[in-house]
Amino acid sequence: MNDKDYLKLAIGQAKESVKQGGFPAGAVVVKDNRVISKGVSLGFKMNDPTSHAETSSIRKACKQLETTDLSDATLYASLQPCLMCFSVANWAGISRIVYGCKKTDDMVLKSYYEGKTDISLINEQNNRRIKLEFIPDFEQESLDLVKDWEKLQNEQ
Repeated sequence: MNDKDYLKLAIGQAKESVKQGGFPAGAVVVKDNRVISKGVSLGFKMNDPTSHAETSSIRKACKQLETTDLSDATLYASLQPCLMCFSVANWAGISRIVYGCKKTDDMVLKSYYEGKTDISLINEQNNRRIKLEFIPDFEQESLDLVKDWEKLQNEQ
């Protein structure tokens, strides 16, 4: 499997998140070409502001590998990670983050993100840097998933 295949899995997790009543974000942690964990974003449903897809997948990966060190692991995220998720990835030692959709001004306006904080600028200031990669191939699919989720929210 390659980066795009793993990113498709993350988008699949975003779809699963919506099915479970969560926000349309998904993530997977991969190490040694093996999916270690998957995560969905159920923070609103669980009343847990830290339960984003990325943090969920990192927690599960650490438990699965019985470590807090995820060096040489890649976090694949359907959406660009927020500052919290980026920080958790940093503390866990994630080496790479690959994401499929950049945060938009509209997402920031709707408070899906903490603000316009640029994680790449934060990354440059950190002692240990994470390789950040944006693969735009599935960006529209992720944006459409967010829009469909919003429609569902408006119907409820």
